[in-house]
Amino acid sequence: MAATKTTKGKAKKASTAAGTINVYGTDGKVKGNLKLPGIFSTVFRPDLIRRAVVSAQANRRQRYGPSKVAGMRHSVSTWGKGRGVARVQRLAQGRTGAESPNNVGGRRAHPPRPEHSFEKKINIKEKRLAIASAMAAISDLEKVRARGHKFKDGLTVPVIVEDNMETLEKTKDVLSMLDYVGLRPDIDRSIDGKHVRAGRGKMRGRRFRQPRSILLVATEGSPILVGARNLPGINTIYPSGINAEHLAPGGDPGRLVVFSKKAFETLRGGEE
Repeated sequence: MAATKTTKGKAKKASTAAGTINVYGTDGKVKGNLKLPGIFSTVFRPDLIRRAVVSAQANRRQRYGPSKVAGMRHSVSTWGKGRGVARVQRLAQGRTGAESPNNVGGRRAHPPRPEHSFEKKINIKEKRLAIASAMAAISDLEKVRARGHKFKDGLTVPVIVEDNMETLEKTKDVLSMLDYVGLRPDIDRSIDGKHVRAGRGKMRGRRFRQPRSILLVATEGSPILVGARNLPGINTIYPSGINAEHLAPGGDPGRLVVFSKKAFETLRGGEE
């Protein structure tokens, strides 16, 4: 019975009141707590989150294809039938077959067409709901852990750090701050997870894949947005630039997010 009481006492000490979240200092100590904005109570819609992410990826994809006259720049004529040879176009000044898909230097049979559009539309309200739903997912500890993120026990998510975090300019200072808060294991996970991509992509300038780590959010123009972006797996953004792809890379919700206190307060909007 005594052991049970001790366990309960520890759990109570590590938790916060419902709807509140800890504010940490750059030294990793708890400096206070904040009430979660209403956006974090949005209904969880993984279908809309994935649709918004796929739409963003599709709309970023560039069209490609050959020239309309590729393989057709020859002076050719056909011999017609009756000569015991294939009735393909042949060079006017020779007998070599040309232009047909089965000839050397000829056109492709079914090439990718540059007029094809890869865009996928999504309604404005659906897109906004997807962002709000992805925002709610980052405050769910189980979803963040299920996505593979690693951090010390007892940490509240999203992680809120005091505003002096935004003044950190050097990468080593940012790394020290994340270490104090208890987020270094996730950066190590990203470093250890780097691997050679499977398939043709490794021949096309994207040889390696690396797991996504922390999303760091600070007010626009903050030095930390530059100081932190060199860390492996980390993305930096200001509050108005957040989208579903930042909060749920690959369409998988529950990313580990670090806010400065000032950036976090901008999420309240018109709330009292």
